[in-house]
Order: sequence, then structure tokens, then C-alpha cells
Amino acid sequence: MEPSADMLPICRVNQLDIQPPEQLWLIESIWAHSAVGIIGGAPKCCKSWFGLDMALSIASGTLCLGRFAVKQPGPVLVFLAEDALPAVRARIQALCTQRHLDIEHLNLYVITAPTLRLDLAADQQRLNATLAYLQPRFLLLDPLVRLHRLDENSAADISKLLGFIRDMQRTYHAAIALVHHASKKQRAQPGQALRGSSDLHAFGDSNAYLAKRNKRIVLSVEHRSAKSMDPIEMQLASRADGSATHLQIVPDTASNTGASLADRALWLLQNSTTPLTRTTIRKQLKVNNQRLGETLARLDEQALVQKTSKGWLPLGNASLDKPGKCPNDP
Repeated sequence: MEPSADMLPICRVNQLDIQPPEQLWLIESIWAHSAVGIIGGAPKCCKSWFGLDMALSIASGTLCLGRFAVKQPGPVLVFLAEDALPAVRARIQALCTQRHLDIEHLNLYVITAPTLRLDLAADQQRLNATLAYLQPRFLLLDPLVRLHRLDENSAADISKLLGFIRDMQRTYHAAIALVHHASKKQRAQPGQALRGSSDLHAFGDSNAYLAKRNKRIVLSVEHRSAKSMDPIEMQLASRADGSATHLQIVPDTASNTGASLADRALWLLQNSTTPLTRTTIRKQLKVNNQRLGETLARLDEQALVQKTSKGWLPLGNASLDKPGKCPNDP
């Protein structure tokens, strides 16, 4: 029997495109390629800082949280509904300062409209036009509660809103993160604590959850099509003069390796304003010189650090003599 024009398009499973390995991740272990999802957590859990860390990493090609590699850097678009534009710039400038990046060359764009309503057709059209023009690799919308006037507990309302988000992702092949509030109650799964319809939890290809624990921030992630990494602890840090505010992984609880020498060495380098010699690192960490040498060699092989004439640096800060330039900048 011949296929009819009324049928849905079909093909044999072996004719489907094969996903290249390099397209599995946008940010290694943190966010899948072209994934939509939620950055969730109770108030004051640094959700916006984490979202901007992701955004800056993708826009600049530098390590997210100083550890997780960006696989496909590109343009980034953000909208922070609860922050004045000077405050948005100040946050991004702080992250640039910490990474020695030049904000003048950053491939990151900010929606400057005073409001954006994802439940209004006019605003949907304007956002679609913006994505069509910019073709961003990543879109950050923060927070979801300020982007609509629907009933968050209505499955019908939220499903329609999330359908629009999914349509954008499929049309423009962009990863999209929605920052959303969660209750302070402990649940079996962090996603179950998200406010509103359970569709929000089910929606995400990649979800990231932040929670406070003993004055630290615990980050846990989940993925629809990949194994989740172990939770890690972070803290909001800055330099002695109060500049360069950023999230940093706490070294004694860093992912996968616990209180390893590699974690502590990487943390030390990431939080230094200058290159560090091997002697300086050894004295601060109080470790055997041979063991430190082996550790630095492994980090170098993993492309997490590099040695310069002035000392060791975390990858992405090849020179402190001048600000870094975005790899996508013409």
C-alpha cells in the first residue's frame, strides 16, 4: 500500500540521524546540547549567579565554575527580569574580572526591554524574531515567575507555556534555561520541590538545582539522556577588595574526587589573581613536590591548567598581561 498525503512523516529507525559525540554536551556534565530545563532552588540560593556563570562560560568558551568544559561556545542571550540593567552589567563584569576576560569582546547579549511576557503573542513574536536574528547557543530567562501571569499550578496553563519554550528550542536549536523558585521543604527529588505544576519538573532535558547547606550551596543536576554527576558544594566568593564576585567549588567536596590534591590545586589557581609557581603551590597546599608535579601534569593533560613563563594558570587565562578575548569575537 502506498503512503497517503494525510499520513504523518515516518522513517525506519536506522535512517534517523546519529548524534555525534561532540553534540552530547553544551557544558560537560552540567547541561546537554540544545537542552531545555530548569535552574531551580529556594530564594537566595545563587540561582542567578549560576545561570550567569553558565552564560559567560558558553559566550567565552571558558570553564563553567572553573571546572566544566564548554563543548560548543557561541552567542548567548539573557534576560534578568528582577535586576536593573546596571546591576546585570555589574554581575557580568565581576565574573569577567575573575576570569580575566574583556567584557568589551564578550559574545553575550542582554534583552533590555523592561518586561517580557511569554504568555503574550506579541512578546512571543518579538522573542522569536530576536532568536532568529542572533541564533544564540544559549538563552537564559530569569526568573520564570516574572515572565507570565498564568496560574503556575494549572497544568493546562504551564503546559502551553512550556510548549512555546520547546518550540523555540526546536526551531533555533538553542539550549534554554528557565530560572525558577522552589520551596524550602526537603523532597525525595529536588525537582519535586519546584513551585507549581509538576510539568515543570518533567519538562527539562537538563535540570540544575541549588540548595543551601551549612552556609554553602549544593548543586545537583539531572539529565534526561545522560548519567548525572554527584552533587558538589559551592560558595559565593570574591577577592579581598570585594571585586570579582563569583561561585566557586569548595575544594574538599568537589565532584567525583572528594578532597583530592587535584581539586585543591585547581581551586587555588582559580582563586589567584596572578600565576602561581610550583613552589608557591606546594607551600600553600603543604604537599610533597613529586606528588604535586604528577598532579599538575594530570591537570595539564585534562586541559584544566597550563604552565606559562610566569607560573601555572587555570585554562582559559593564558595571559594576565591583557584581558582574554572571546573565541567567537570577529
